[in-house]
This record gives sequence, C-alpha cells and structure tokens, in this order.
Amino acid sequence: MNVIMEALPALGDAWGLILQPIVLGYLVLGVVMGLCIGVFPGLGGIAGLSLLLPFMFGMDPILGLALMVGMVAVVPTSDTFASVLMGIPGSSASQATVLDGFPMAKRGQAARALSAAFASSLFGGLVGASFLTIFILIARPIVLEFRTPELLMITIFGLSMVGILAGRVAIKGIVAAGLGMLIGTIGEGASSGDLRMSSYDFPYLTDGLKLVIVGLGIFAIPEIISLLRQDRAISSEPQLGGGWIDGVKDWFANIWLSVRCSIIGVVVGVIPGLGGSVVDWIAYGHAVQTTKDKSNFGKGEVRGVIGPESSNNAKEGGGLVPTLLFGIPGSGSMAIFIGAIALLGSGQIEVGPAMLKNNLDITYSIVWLLALANVVGTIICIASSGGIAKLTTIRFALLAPFLFMIISFAAFQSGQNLMDLVALFAIGFLGLMMRRFDWSRPAFLIGFVLSNPAETYANQALQIAQSRFRKGFEDGLDYIFSPIVIVLLVITVLSVVLGLRQAKNIMAEGDVQSGSKRAPLVFLLVVTGYIAYAFYDAASIPSYSRDRTFPMFVAGVCLFGCLLLVIRMMLKPETDTIFADRERHGDEATATYGLWPTLAWFAALLILTSLLGFILALAIFLFTFMKVRAGVSMVFATIYTAAGIAFMLGMAWLLNRDFPPGLLQEYADLPWPFT
Repeated sequence: MNVIMEALPALGDAWGLILQPIVLGYLVLGVVMGLCIGVFPGLGGIAGLSLLLPFMFGMDPILGLALMVGMVAVVPTSDTFASVLMGIPGSSASQATVLDGFPMAKRGQAARALSAAFASSLFGGLVGASFLTIFILIARPIVLEFRTPELLMITIFGLSMVGILAGRVAIKGIVAAGLGMLIGTIGEGASSGDLRMSSYDFPYLTDGLKLVIVGLGIFAIPEIISLLRQDRAISSEPQLGGGWIDGVKDWFANIWLSVRCSIIGVVVGVIPGLGGSVVDWIAYGHAVQTTKDKSNFGKGEVRGVIGPESSNNAKEGGGLVPTLLFGIPGSGSMAIFIGAIALLGSGQIEVGPAMLKNNLDITYSIVWLLALANVVGTIICIASSGGIAKLTTIRFALLAPFLFMIISFAAFQSGQNLMDLVALFAIGFLGLMMRRFDWSRPAFLIGFVLSNPAETYANQALQIAQSRFRKGFEDGLDYIFSPIVIVLLVITVLSVVLGLRQAKNIMAEGDVQSGSKRAPLVFLLVVTGYIAYAFYDAASIPSYSRDRTFPMFVAGVCLFGCLLLVIRMMLKPETDTIFADRERHGDEATATYGLWPTLAWFAALLILTSLLGFILALAIFLFTFMKVRAGVSMVFATIYTAAGIAFMLGMAWLLNRDFPPGLLQEYADLPWPFT
C-alpha cells in the first residue's frame, strides 16, 4: 500500500509533464522520425537514436525524452512494412513476421496482414507500458534473482524454438541451428580471446559477423532474387484484400494469443541482451504450439503475424525495466538511450535507483510517453497501410535495385567496409541454398542470435558451479537447480517434445517438392565440410582455453546430425522429403530468369564497388539494371539512378556515414562521397 501511495503523486505529476502541447508535438515528431527509420530495413532504433544524439545536449529533459521515446516506441511497429511487403526483416525484432506476413502479401492480403500486425503492436505496446507502471517499483528483487543459470536457461528456452521451426525433417532444422551457432562463434572468443575461424591477417572476421548482415543476408537476399527471377509483382493477386478492418478483426478474434505473447514480450524484454533478437521467435513458436491446425504456418497464417508483433512491442516496456532500474541496457538501442539521457538538461538525470528516488515523475513520464507513442504510431500506420500495401502490385524489377541499395547501406553502416558487402553476399548465397533445399532459415537465425549468450552463460555457469561444488555438493546443486531454473527446464523440455512431434506438420520454407538426389546431397556435403573444419579449428585452440569448448560441442552434435542425414539420403528414394529442391518444381522451376544470371547482377555491383567505390558502382549498377534488365526508357533509368544516388547521399549525410572505397580511391584524391 505504501508503494501505491508513493507512486500516485508521481503518476499525476507525470501526466502534468506530458500533457503539454509542446511535449506532445515533440512526441509526434519522434514518432514520425521513428516510422521513417523503421520502414528502411536494417536501420532500426540504434541508427535512429544515433541520429538524435547531437541534438540532446542541453535539451529540456521532458522534450528530449518525448522525442527519443516517440522514436524508440514505433520502430518495432513500422519495421513491419518491410517484413510483410518485401519479405525483408525490418529489424531483428521483426524476423518472425516475415514467415507468414510475406506469404499473405503475395496472396494479395498485404493490407490485412499489416493492419493485424499494427493492432497487435498497439496492444503489445500498451501491455508493456502498463506492466512497467506496476512493475517499476517492485521489479528490483525479481530481476536480481536472475543469475547466470537462469539466464542460460532463458537462452536454452529460446533455442528450443528450433524444434518448432525445424520443418518436415527435424534433423535438418537442428543442423541449421547448429550451423548458425558456429557462424555466430566466428571471431575472438569471449573467455580468452582465442580466434575461431578467423585470423589477425584477415582482421574483418576477428570481431565476428554483425546480426544486421546475417539477418538481411539469410532472409532478404533470397526473397529479392526469387521475386526478381519471376519478373512480376510481389502479389500475384490483383486485389490487396479486405483492408485494415479485416486485420483488426483478425487480431480481436485472437486477442488471447495477443495477450499471452505480449506477456512473453514483457518477461523476455526484462532480461538484458535477449529481448529484441529472440522474443519474436519465442512468440511465434508459442503461436504455432497453441494452434490446432498448423498446416498454414509459413504459408500465410495470420496468427503467425499477431504473435510476434504483440511481443516485439511489449518487449520495449520490459526492456526499460533493467534500463531505468539498474542502468543496465536491455538492448543496443537502450544503451544509446542511457547515453542520451545523460546529455539532457544539465545532466541531473541518472538512470538507476537514483532515478526512482529523485526523478520518479520523469520515470513515469517515460512510461506513458511510451504508451502514447504506440497509440499515435499505430493510428498513422493503420491509416496508411492500404496505400502502402499497393507497393506489392508494382513490378518487382523496379523495386529490387532500390531494395538492394538499402540493405547494402544497412549492411555497411557500422563499418563502412567493402567486406560488409562481401559478407552480405556470402550469407545471402547461403540463404538462397537453404531456401532451395528446405533448410530452416529461422532455425539458423535463432542459432546465430543465441550463440554468444549461450556460450557466455554456459562458460560462466560452469566456472561458478565448479567453485560451488568444491565447497559442497548441496551448495552446487542449489546454484544450478534454483526454482526458476527448474520451471524453465520443464517448459523447455515440453517445448522440445511438442515441437519435434509437430515438426512434420510445419513447412520451414513452404511446400517444397522433392527433386533429384544429387543437388541436395552436394549441399549437405558442403555444410558438413564447413562444420568439420569448424570442429578442427576449435580443436586447434590450446586445451586450457574455454573458447574451444562451445564450438567443439556444437560442431560435434552437428556432425552427428549430418551423418544421420547422409545415411537417410543413401537409403531413401528421390521422392522422400529430404530431397526437397525448389529448382525442380514450383515458381523457381518455371521462373523467367535463371538463378546465376540474376545473381550475376549483384556480384557485378560488388566487383564494381571493389574497383570504383560504392557510389560510382551504384550509379553504374542502377542505370544499367534499369535499362537492360527492367527494360525502361533512357529517361526513366536516368531519373531512377539520380533519385537513388540522392537518397543514398541524404541518408549518409544524416547518419554521418562514409561509403566503402575501391581501388580507384587509392590512386585518386576524390571529394566526398566518392572517397
């Protein structure tokens, strides 16, 4: 009761602070900026907040918070546009939405998918804000109960979603997840700094691959190539569907799913470092598990949109718990948020316990600004969803160069390195092959996302457990098997068992027909070769280093899985589902253009960039592609190229980014942006 009585005056003061026209104006400005940032794949909240940082110094605290919270709140809403309309994850928090949102768009139901997603996002955002209001004074002792074993179990629970998303051949899904984890371990190990699958002679890989590159490569590149080969619009239907009203009805009909997934989003969002990357997969897995007829998932099941979208907005409220209570950033965007708060006013606001003690009104202002931003952002998105959905009726040859330009910019925005584009192309090719042979790309991405926390928490838990067991057997058991760990363990086991039982009903990459034995077997052998080399590379690390243990264990499990797959391929006929191959049947088999000629266009952009630098290469690529491949007039190609280059320059100027140079820049002193 004392807690409630203490909070009530602060709540009233918070409403007095935010219900001012100028504050609401800044909030709307932040919402609009967040919507614009979120629409472009790969940018997200980190890029948006980085853009705002220079303007935060000395700004009135409540105005600066309104601007930042408005942006942070709606990025998970607006990134749905790219996920649904283009099959490109708008951010790491909207990857699961692609699985069913994009098939709905291809069926002519883009507006329905978008509006269902926005209604779910609004509800999830309000749940997150409501949770934060109540939880903000009582969360401290609960969050402090999560030690390393609990964090490890949360991570393992996220990996259990692989069982649900493994596809018709569960072993392929498990190996795909393991492959993702091995690629996630590339670079310096967290424990001793030993290198895995990299060398200081080739420094790019020592820091590992970025999530934005892997996420865009594994999902975006394959979809762009596939649609471009078919030379038609994204939607094969002439109508866009029932519009936003039908989508809202879909959400209301599944409101209890939205409630449950919102709670999942809040709870996972509280755990620092996990939220944005894994919460949508957990929610998607829950949506699959709780649906009787699972055959439509991956083909355009609206519940596969409602679940992830409810959770990824709710996790923003959960993510603010460790950020505001302890000063521990719940995500990358929250890390920048903490830094920006320190710049506001005269620097008197400090996140953590001191903020709850001295600035409780400011704390609750953040909470309700979050709720208002969700409302404003969702209204804008729903109102415009029908019009924006018309993008799916545009011939894809006109959209593909622009999309590839955007994801290339997103890929190199942190390093401005040509190798970012090489990595994007390489992971994109892997994604193409996984899509072709029905290997679960979601399982791969879950493995990649969770490889770092899984290794870190496993090493820490093992080290501390060994110390506890030396003190006493009971002391060690109490550390490992806390009540929270036991509950999570039971849930994880149930999830794995149910997921593997249901795997045969879930098509990881849609309905892929069987082809010949040769091509699927060759791809499996290539994957096996990489895994075997990863095992050898990890085994070469000195035995006293803990950096060898995790990749060796994962590679060993994967090699066993690959062996089982090889045996099955030797014993089964060509009609077995293990020989799935899109190039033999379906859209790819009847595509207007071949795979290799289409890939050659993007390989040419990469080669030209290495020679001339990105901007000059992009200008040549855009003009040539539009004139030769899209078959437009000289005037249209010129205008398209000029608009694309102008857009790139504007984005680079706003975000203070340079472009990857080529050999030309080593021999000629060129002005920006050609440097």
